[in-house]
Amino acid sequence: MKILIIRFSSIGDIVWTSPVVRILRTQLPDTEVHFVTKESYALLLENNPHIDKLFLLKENLKDLVAPLRAEQYDLVIDLHANLRSAWLKWKLGVKSLTYNKYRWEKWLLVKFKINRVPKKHIVTWYIDTLKPLGLQDDGKGLEFFIAPASQIPPTDLPAPYQTGFVAIIIGASEYTKKLPLPKLIELAARVGKPIVLVGGKEDAEQGEKLVNALPALPILNLCGKYNLAQSASIVGQARFVIGHDTGLTHIAAALQKKVYGIYGSTLSQYLYPYCKDYEIIENLNLACRPCSKAGKAKCPKGHFECMQGLDFGNINFEAP
Repeated sequence: MKILIIRFSSIGDIVWTSPVVRILRTQLPDTEVHFVTKESYALLLENNPHIDKLFLLKENLKDLVAPLRAEQYDLVIDLHANLRSAWLKWKLGVKSLTYNKYRWEKWLLVKFKINRVPKKHIVTWYIDTLKPLGLQDDGKGLEFFIAPASQIPPTDLPAPYQTGFVAIIIGASEYTKKLPLPKLIELAARVGKPIVLVGGKEDAEQGEKLVNALPALPILNLCGKYNLAQSASIVGQARFVIGHDTGLTHIAAALQKKVYGIYGSTLSQYLYPYCKDYEIIENLNLACRPCSKAGKAKCPKGHFECMQGLDFGNINFEAP
């Protein structure tokens, strides 16, 4: 068989598809697995040994139709389930399987706080898509492959961090998924160990403010200094990882790190770090949570209590 998997974005969701790719290749060993995603996310997939061919969406989805048709797929597995993936399936005209996105259940949860969303991770929703093929979860979790050229040697870090550090992923896609600076300072002080801050260029200024707020604590701000794969290499070297509900946190889970996941406007119920050793930090006593499926630009209530009200005092930040 020749199978095409569709998942256009984003970082965490693409990492969550890794068990599907592996299961197809290992449980159907004669299968050729192709994957289509946005060009900006190629780094997440180009080193995956279970993917035979990677197609990249650049600007116009129409440009992909001819090269994908030429592959003559036996099956398309749609792990995005939106209008663009539906259009692409229609244009390819072959048998397809589409994951259940539980749109109405998530809408009820966000809008009316009626929780009918399955109490299982989205990774399981993806794997369930394979049931018509007679395939099963292999229990091996997520995978993330870093090219040797992107591995950052420990000796590249300053001496205080070469013997162990805690990685804190300070960024996220939306404001309501990120700790405000005073809470971030409180968190770092509670950790009390050498800390490496990881994130994008947009997080660098926040990182510097954190460094300046705690001059007695060794904190290295690497936000914006490395690309995603290099940042993943840094995360992979950490004693443990603390992060918001964001892509790099889920990469940390794929690297089988101990992960402390911080959740504000989104619930951890089906978005938790998909690894064996994790701990959730969230406020379960708010009637307004969740206020969105994927975060908002500001708190709809104005109090931001889902983050402001977090208590780090009873959390034992230690490596396993």
